[in-house]
Amino acid sequence: MKKYLKLALCCMMVAAMAIMAGCGGSSEKKAEAPKKVLKVGMECAYAPYNWSQTSAEGGAVKIAGSNEYAYGYDVMIAKKLADSMGATLEVHKIEWDGLPPAVVSGKIDAAIAGMSITSKRKETVDFTKPYYYATVVALVKKDSAQAKAKSVADLKGSVATSQLNTIWYDQIDQVPDVKKLPAIDTVPGMIVALKSGKCNLIVTDIPTAKAAAFANPELVMVEFPEGKGFKTSREDVEIGIAVKKGNKELTDAMNKVLGSMTEADFNKIMDEAIKKQPLAK
Repeated sequence: MKKYLKLALCCMMVAAMAIMAGCGGSSEKKAEAPKKVLKVGMECAYAPYNWSQTSAEGGAVKIAGSNEYAYGYDVMIAKKLADSMGATLEVHKIEWDGLPPAVVSGKIDAAIAGMSITSKRKETVDFTKPYYYATVVALVKKDSAQAKAKSVADLKGSVATSQLNTIWYDQIDQVPDVKKLPAIDTVPGMIVALKSGKCNLIVTDIPTAKAAAFANPELVMVEFPEGKGFKTSREDVEIGIAVKKGNKELTDAMNKVLGSMTEADFNKIMDEAIKKQPLAK
């Protein structure tokens, strides 16, 4: 009888241990899938679209592989897009000319960098819907003859330049008898050229001109009446996000967000970026 009792107790203990082991296993949490990362490239030197700063102040995002942080209109838009996709935003600082190749190679998922949607660029990358509309204007010194111009024709004989590989540089040719200097790599570089007297005209877009004038009281943006300004095509003023050709999933996800926003929404965010740019402080 004792043998049977011992055997029964032993079986009960084994069963209890099995139940406990089973309960313990079911309580263990499954490993969570890693959060998606949205890798975005920009110059981080093109205020108010994007710039570098030393802290996360205002909502700036750390630049990958750097102790600096990126902020500006492009970062504000990129954060909205990443949040909508449940992704973590990762900003990569890349020179302007290196942005399309970085998209093509897969180094970054997208270039959000104030890039015009041109036919030439569409040969190598796809674009989202526009995330900004940028009218082309003149940036000049307040005390210059160019500041009194009422039309592009009035800029006759100016010494002009703009940023390398932009549609702005091509627009310079519309100025009569213009002396066209070589293009400059960065926006800060072309502003220095204007302030130092190397040139007396910069052709750029409204956000860049507004930001430069906001930060430099001696500069002024000159915007012309309809029909008297720079002649531009639709692709000249539509600013889009470059993605790898065929990446329909990412393009559609971004377009869903951008399509729900209006031009007034874009302008409101841009005005905020202009006020927050480092030189404005």
